[in-house]
Amino acid sequence: MARRLPSQPPVLPGFSYLHVLGSGGFADVFLYEQNMPRRKVAVKVMLSEMVTDQVRQMFQAEANLMAQLSTHPSILTVYEAGVSSDGRPYLVMEFCSSALSERYRRERIPVPEVLRVAIRVGSAIETAHRAGILHRDIKPSNILLTAYGHPVLSDFGIAASLADAVTQEAVGMSIPWSAPEVLHDDTPGTVRSEVWAFAATVYTLLAGRSPFELPGEQNRPSDLMSRIDRARVQPIGRADVPASLERMLQAAMSRKPDARPESVLDLVHQLQSVESELGVSQTAAEVAMDDWARTSVSDLEDKTRVRGVATAVNRIPRRRRRAVGDDVVAIAPVLRSTGSERRTGSSTHGQADQARKFRWWLPALIGAGVLVVGLGSALTATLVQSGRGDIPVVTNIESVTSGTSVEFTWDDPGILPGDNYQISTSAIESTIQSRAAFTVDGEPGDTVCISISVNREGREGARSNEKCVELAP
Repeated sequence: MARRLPSQPPVLPGFSYLHVLGSGGFADVFLYEQNMPRRKVAVKVMLSEMVTDQVRQMFQAEANLMAQLSTHPSILTVYEAGVSSDGRPYLVMEFCSSALSERYRRERIPVPEVLRVAIRVGSAIETAHRAGILHRDIKPSNILLTAYGHPVLSDFGIAASLADAVTQEAVGMSIPWSAPEVLHDDTPGTVRSEVWAFAATVYTLLAGRSPFELPGEQNRPSDLMSRIDRARVQPIGRADVPASLERMLQAAMSRKPDARPESVLDLVHQLQSVESELGVSQTAAEVAMDDWARTSVSDLEDKTRVRGVATAVNRIPRRRRRAVGDDVVAIAPVLRSTGSERRTGSSTHGQADQARKFRWWLPALIGAGVLVVGLGSALTATLVQSGRGDIPVVTNIESVTSGTSVEFTWDDPGILPGDNYQISTSAIESTIQSRAAFTVDGEPGDTVCISISVNREGREGARSNEKCVELAP
């Protein structure tokens, strides 16, 4: 099937259009030159036929969420977001290379290099998880390289969530790197399904092919899905890959989620042990401290869509997923919390690279919290853990209906400073906020439901009974 032509690039004040970078299912990406400060940037522009009032609202919420992640050194930086004069939302992002996703198919990448990339990207995924965000599309083509070769993870769920609003289908599934439970539509994503996708991505960089792609045989989507369902991972086929590395990747791609590592950080630590086995210096695991994740998310707008990671249960009725092709995009960030080695390479590519260059000693101000960044290669940041007292439960939820909108309110069950409400409704998977009120929009005749729990230091308490309201037809 022929690919569509790119849309017309918008006129953006302060930016000069250069050329098209690529096209995806829901957006085009263009190369622009920013006039001040002068630099090249990638601009992702939504297609006009995808834009609705709901999409604009979600786009703004997602951009705000990405701004929080944009402090991590291995997540692509978003400089700004806006709406063009013709009404299309756009993101201005760090301009990076897709060389890594092209390179693994034509040459063998050395094992120590793959491990360095994997540990840095895994640290970014773990940091997002601590902020309550699932990526939902981890794969090699979403790992880009800065001008100085530093890997950054791109496309943090923006295309998937926006497409969900436009098409009423759960999107964002790339079959070769999707866990069996995601392909079966048992879940829209969990931490352990992301462990699978991360392991499959590391395998791909080592093997030069996805884990269930068989050279010389049919590799249609149906073939891949059948092999993934059996979860029999083929050997990588490289003598220089340690057997311990093969075993840990196979375990991380176990068919049963409970048989996989509990978190991406667990797998990152295993990859660091392989580095020690190979006699190379361990790559630092750059993971945000717990206080950052709690503070940054609670300061977002109430309607920011934060994908819950504490439970695999999704209270939204299941919708069949469809696979989507690679979206040429880049989105990103910078923050450091642990360090056991000196970072290699420096970066002077615009504001994002300047931030990375001085990350060792500059304090990062994020939301309402200040994180003091560790000095020196021997310093390991301490992850903040506080007492695990009983988490209160929301017991009474009231509702007021206005047209097709329902405002739910509830009494404070006794939350402490820093606690937040984790909300699931018939319209969203999960969102976190501090306010004891939430509005859900529906359609005439819909039944709108909500359930609420208290989130304390990343731990979710017991959920309230579900409160449902039927809208007049």
